[in-house]
Amino acid sequence: MSAPTAILDVDGTLVDSNYQHALAWYRAFRLKGITIPVWRCHRAIGMGGDQLVRHLAGAGFDAEHGDEVRAAEHTLFEQMIHEVQAFAGARGLIEDLKSRGCKVVLASSAKSVDIAHFMDLLDARDLADGWTDSSMVQRTKPEPDLVKAALDLVGGGKGVMIGDSTWDVAAAKKLKIPTVCVRTGGFGVDELREAGATDVFDSIEELREGLSKTPFG
Repeated sequence: MSAPTAILDVDGTLVDSNYQHALAWYRAFRLKGITIPVWRCHRAIGMGGDQLVRHLAGAGFDAEHGDEVRAAEHTLFEQMIHEVQAFAGARGLIEDLKSRGCKVVLASSAKSVDIAHFMDLLDARDLADGWTDSSMVQRTKPEPDLVKAALDLVGGGKGVMIGDSTWDVAAAKKLKIPTVCVRTGGFGVDELREAGATDVFDSIEELREGLSKTPFG
């Protein structure tokens, strides 16, 4: 039996960027005269901007100001991107999955310039079988487009998602793909399990140690 494709979320799972994104969204909304508490911004991280603005501020605000807020968030995040670091063991996890015969796709709806930066942080260009960016999907998580695009890059087949948020689980579930979660994005064990995660680990290193107990076998 062939090994499943490993679909790895990037922001919050492989690189420590969720809180920079939360602050960037908070500041971007403030520029348009609306205050969304930072904790609410954080709870929405994992969604892409096409979903997040409407989720946090409503459809009317999104229609009127969404594009400006999304552009501002990216500019503000770029000012903090130098703070983002790869999590300990992130590249090692990719190596572990490859050693098990898995194809590995890094699934991100980030802009190409950001995913390029993260690929350099992870030193994963020659290791991953492919990666996505915002140009490859029309709808981001919790819609399943990104997960499907990642699988399509390697010719389809069965996959397992590795993510950090309930939005990762929701997107994968729509394609009947199981999700293994790490808590690196700041989501709790109970909520990740309630969303449908098959396994939850505190860190990437803990996941590496317990990989044989997950759907990767």
